[in-house]
Amino acid sequence: MLEPLPTPHGSWSLTPLDPTTYAGFAAGLATSLLWALTSLCFAAGGRRIGPTLVNGLRLYVAIVLLTGMAWATTGDFIPVLNDRQFILLAASALVGIVIGDQALFTAFVDIGPRLSLLMMSTAPIWAAVLGWVALGEALAWPAVLGISVTIAGVAWVIMERPTMKADEQAHPHRVRGIILALIGSMCQGGGMMLSKAGMGHGWMDPEQHMAPLPATQVRIAVAIVCMTPVLIARWHIQTSRRALPIPRRTMKIGLVFTALGAFVGPFLGMWMSLVTADLTPVAVAQTLCSLAPVMILPMVAWQGDRVSPRAVLGACVAVGGVALLALLPLVLPENWTKNEAPREPAGETALP
Repeated sequence: MLEPLPTPHGSWSLTPLDPTTYAGFAAGLATSLLWALTSLCFAAGGRRIGPTLVNGLRLYVAIVLLTGMAWATTGDFIPVLNDRQFILLAASALVGIVIGDQALFTAFVDIGPRLSLLMMSTAPIWAAVLGWVALGEALAWPAVLGISVTIAGVAWVIMERPTMKADEQAHPHRVRGIILALIGSMCQGGGMMLSKAGMGHGWMDPEQHMAPLPATQVRIAVAIVCMTPVLIARWHIQTSRRALPIPRRTMKIGLVFTALGAFVGPFLGMWMSLVTADLTPVAVAQTLCSLAPVMILPMVAWQGDRVSPRAVLGACVAVGGVALLALLPLVLPENWTKNEAPREPAGETALP
């Protein structure tokens, strides 16, 4: 079990005047906007060249961008980290990127980016549950209230059946898409917690923590190693089953959307998400990174997608729930968690 480093009150305290808190909140909001943009790009690319190819190519584009940025800012191509950091970051890559994102990108094609992201708004719930299991954090009532409101908003949306035949034809695999989006949501919550631990939170002194940029670089590199054999196998299967090859123009358009999505998502978005995790509690970080549903509604409406009043209401309720989850600790004496008395910093043997 990972042992959290003690704070003056034995738990996180979101001080309104703390500039790092505001920086973390800003990075989280930027992450949500970037996820909304990248979901549209990857959905468009996945419809043309398939979600598996999109999921793989985005990683190669992202690692080039991250390596170039790391070299420009630090002068190092390869991050410096210890064995335990590598294990935790590798686990976060496997859970959050390889498994979670593959499920999510398939859901983008099955049910569309708007509903997929609404399902992803449950990720703070899984982050809170995993925090309780792995870190021994018992939820305080503000967190329970925020979780309940979020679940109500998401349930309100997914219980709505498509009212137009065109919608049913565009997204025929609704049940499968919802299940895959939920799997992606669970993996996002777990990946966020493992990423923060991999940077050194909870077991290393603050001055020894790994920066978000090289941590993102490690996660992407591990994901590439894990995904490459799967991509090769899936590509051969899809090629053998495809009656006609992908037209050249369709392939080019799909690759353009994939490259654009890789820039705003795995490069900028994943980097900003770890900045958020580095500066705020993991549950708050996951909450701030789950606000894409409200940001994507005007985007899909501009594209001509029908956004029903019920979808708008459900999105507002879901986002209102995650807002309560983040903001109640700022105005109430209760904190995110009911921690026990402060414990001494854990040594290297804290991880089983």
